[in-house]
Amino acid sequence: APRLLLADAAGRAALGPEALVDVSVVDLETATPAWAELSASDPEPRALGLTARHLAYVIYTSGSTGTPKGVMVEHHSLVNLGLAQLVLFGVCSNSRVVQFASFGFDASAWELVMAFGAGAALHLPADEFRQASNKLSDYLRREAITHATLPPALLQASREPGCLASQVLILAGELPKAELVRSLASASIVNAYGPTEAAVCATVWSCPDDFDGPVVPIGRPIANTRVYLLDGHGGPVPFGAVGELYIGGAGVARGYLNRPELTAERFIASPFVEGDRLYKTGDLARYLPDGNLEFLGRNDDQVKIRGFRIEPGEIAARL
Repeated sequence: APRLLLADAAGRAALGPEALVDVSVVDLETATPAWAELSASDPEPRALGLTARHLAYVIYTSGSTGTPKGVMVEHHSLVNLGLAQLVLFGVCSNSRVVQFASFGFDASAWELVMAFGAGAALHLPADEFRQASNKLSDYLRREAITHATLPPALLQASREPGCLASQVLILAGELPKAELVRSLASASIVNAYGPTEAAVCATVWSCPDDFDGPVVPIGRPIANTRVYLLDGHGGPVPFGAVGELYIGGAGVARGYLNRPELTAERFIASPFVEGDRLYKTGDLARYLPDGNLEFLGRNDDQVKIRGFRIEPGEIAARL
């Protein structure tokens, strides 16, 4: 259990009085902070027994049985993600990254790591800018944003999607249409793919200047990440054939919080690399002739709305 938990008033109300019976609540407006007697300097992590295998965060995604799943992501996975971003997107101390995603969405960790890992500035727009494409484009231009990660649906709904393009525009959360990508030629366009269970991102595709293809690939694995297309028996499919996408490597999450059976079902030992674990995504894909991956949908009923995973089973359970 955490020693200190920061929460706003709405979060406290949502928990309810029953959940707070055995919890000491500190009101920052009136009480002496619980950390007042602690050292002002950061403690040495090794002295506290902390390692890269400790949890960085738990983020909940929709669950097919009606119960959301808490995905446990460790620190080493975020470190790997941040190092990959430095190379892939040219983020530096002069960069300006926009925090578009809400903190309940794993893309927020992607944006935080991208900025802070490079010593870049992180810009947090108000909700009114996030919800209207014309206001967001004005914000990106006014703040001289260099790196933005946006859902394709937002750009698709804009009359002038090119106005939302920063120096580096990363499309994520859902598959963009080829026509949309071609309309954004003024920016460096990247299509990123990855589930929450693989520390946000597993593959990326950088759009070439002469792109004229009918579909937008999800690209190739980022550093220290392995992907496999397997059939129903767990064997590799032939090149160009459709298979379920399995992800291994540094980004694979620890599992689902307090869900050991589901963790054992979705996270399996790799038959290809000793000691590695694979996450069964449920996504279908195939290799294109140039070696890039093409996303082909799901092998179940899961859908995405503006990047958020929605399980119809969870909605049915609520109804």
